[in-house]
Amino acid sequence: MSADVLADLPASRTEPDGSVVIRVLSYNIRSMRDDVAALARVIRACRPDVVCVQEAPRFFRWRKAAARLARTSGLVYVAGGATASGPMILSSLRAHVERTEDVLLPRTPGLHQRGFSTAVLRFGRARLGVLSCHLSIKDGERYEQGRLLLDRLAALGVPHAVAAGDLNDRPDGRTFGLLADALQDGWATKPWGREHTTRLGDPLQRIDAVFATEGVEVLGCGVPMGLPGIAEGDLRAATDHLPVLAALRVPPG
Repeated sequence: MSADVLADLPASRTEPDGSVVIRVLSYNIRSMRDDVAALARVIRACRPDVVCVQEAPRFFRWRKAAARLARTSGLVYVAGGATASGPMILSSLRAHVERTEDVLLPRTPGLHQRGFSTAVLRFGRARLGVLSCHLSIKDGERYEQGRLLLDRLAALGVPHAVAAGDLNDRPDGRTFGLLADALQDGWATKPWGREHTTRLGDPLQRIDAVFATEGVEVLGCGVPMGLPGIAEGDLRAATDHLPVLAALRVPPG
């Protein structure tokens, strides 16, 4: 798909009726072990209002690393990181943070601790629940985490919400299917850009996604390869996943 077409993804704005168009980015950043300058360039070029991060730094001086990423990306830290065992939320200054909560999930012995980072953000008169996740590599644990994700999203207590992250599952998997049955799968609803989210040159898979609740209008969703300002070299250097960018229209509360 050409850069001219990709440039048509709606920009952030507030509509006369109080609804808002926002950009939500989901990105597995592999603990910032790669080219952080390239990572920041990719994020800035997407012009996101909200970034759902996976594999944020969570060990020594993790808060300093999170602050560095937010600063170099033109964003602010909202929640998550080590306190959610990897998932993190960043936002633009456009968002007013009403509340946040980081949740650690039940752990299976021998597997990584998993968690959710959540927030309720307000954009003018529109309120949006946000959940960033990174689900298990094991099918049984992953499916239970998918059920907990839906419960946690409902518990945010807002009519409109998004969940985004690295699912470690494909669209034909049962956990991906569980979420897609209950929520709008951004790519399936309004495909835009590139579909597959695995690193360039790796087997083609869509394992990262942005989901939205009913009432949120998906205006476009996909990997922003070819978006003005995003170089293929930066995508290769930034991390081992490709980002997923969605433009959403959220009604006023």
